[in-house]
Amino acid sequence: MRKKTLDRRMAWQYAMFVLPSFLLFTVGMIIPLCMAFSYSFTSWNGLSATKKWVGFDNYIRLFQDKYVRDAWLFTIKFTIINTVLQNVGALLLALLMDSTIKAKSLFRTIIFIPCLISAVIAGFVWLRIYGNFLPALNGVLGTDINFMLLGNKKTVLTGLVIANNWQWLGYWTLIYLAGLQSVPNELLEAARVDGANVMQRFFKITLPMLAPAITVSVVGITTGSLKVYDLLVSSTKGGPGYASTSIIMQIYNTAIAGRQYGYGSAMSITLIAVLLLIAVIQLKWLKKREVQV
Repeated sequence: MRKKTLDRRMAWQYAMFVLPSFLLFTVGMIIPLCMAFSYSFTSWNGLSATKKWVGFDNYIRLFQDKYVRDAWLFTIKFTIINTVLQNVGALLLALLMDSTIKAKSLFRTIIFIPCLISAVIAGFVWLRIYGNFLPALNGVLGTDINFMLLGNKKTVLTGLVIANNWQWLGYWTLIYLAGLQSVPNELLEAARVDGANVMQRFFKITLPMLAPAITVSVVGITTGSLKVYDLLVSSTKGGPGYASTSIIMQIYNTAIAGRQYGYGSAMSITLIAVLLLIAVIQLKWLKKREVQV
């Protein structure tokens, strides 16, 4: 009887610790998500007291809207390029930081500093770099290179990828570095004694042991890239034209600026579904590789 009383008391204590976070999550996430789902079947403008029911018209309209298709196309391109470059670049930097080079701590600090600033500030920084600093080098070097990457539809994606990688490469480098430092030296030394060269040790031992870090990095970079917004607001504002308008920026332009809350809610629900689907697929595939290791 006394044990049951203690267990009940402990359960109440655990519940009291969880309750504040659960309430915040419910009020900040669950309720708005349910409201957005209900609004997505209406033509509500965000101001009127009545909400006209339109059924699946908003979702059908998504497939017919050129601006939505272009926003998704830009977002997908940005996500794919960003995911590949950041994972490969972070892994290479982590291998370098894990080697016997001098001043490793200083290098780690330097590459991590950009992560400490907001994406809005990073956008302003690179807007000035492309617009003022790099063009000034033409006068010094006697060249005539067009560094205005953000002002051209053909190069704006490249410019934004460079800015995003500059900011976040250091963060994912530390994730990979933590994974590298967890690889047992005994395994590497045993493989070296058995005659395995550097590449064989990397692909047969190091890379499989990095599977958890790869899972975290791939999923994190992918979902973060799909939600890109702050960087665009401070650098391109979706331009030139609509060349760098992401799906989240299109949602804002539609729901908030365009007063089409119902249609914007349908876009939001679609984005959430895509994020969940991609995250589940990636986690299932990558976690399977961890189990095999």
